[in-house]
Amino acid sequence: MKKLYLVGGTMGVGKTTVCQRLKKKLANAVFLDGDWCWDADPFQVTEETKKMVTENICFLLNNFLRTTAYENIIFCWVMHEQAIIDSILQNLNTENIQTIIVSLTADSETLRERLLKDIRLGARKEDIIKRSTERLPLYNALNTIKIDTSGKTPDEIAEEIIGIG
Repeated sequence: MKKLYLVGGTMGVGKTTVCQRLKKKLANAVFLDGDWCWDADPFQVTEETKKMVTENICFLLNNFLRTTAYENIIFCWVMHEQAIIDSILQNLNTENIQTIIVSLTADSETLRERLLKDIRLGARKEDIIKRSTERLPLYNALNTIKIDTSGKTPDEIAEEIIGIG
């Protein structure tokens, strides 16, 4: 049976790295990072752009789901509200698909350390720390499986996700 892995979490928690590891560990896997569907400059958050990115994501995921070459479809994005998850799921054809929905979390100090490393590398701006840590508590309210990434390697987290399915 095909599996769809939806992996959410705040910025800097390790979603992309973990999903890249999942892609290598799972047979016939394909990976979509939601950020790839909304890579714009300037980055604009409006009702129109939010609708557009969700449509882009669902279009690609549906294509992956119906392609016989793929058994494991992996998707990650900042999904800090249940409405985001629901809007994606309601637009996917998941008949005969096992769906695993995970939220990656971390303690605030671990998250801060990871983000500071990214800032030093020039990959993120300093305002990310406040925005990301403020979103951490929102994940507790989601109907997802929570995995604390603090003190774990990306491979350990990927194995934990595989163990769920």
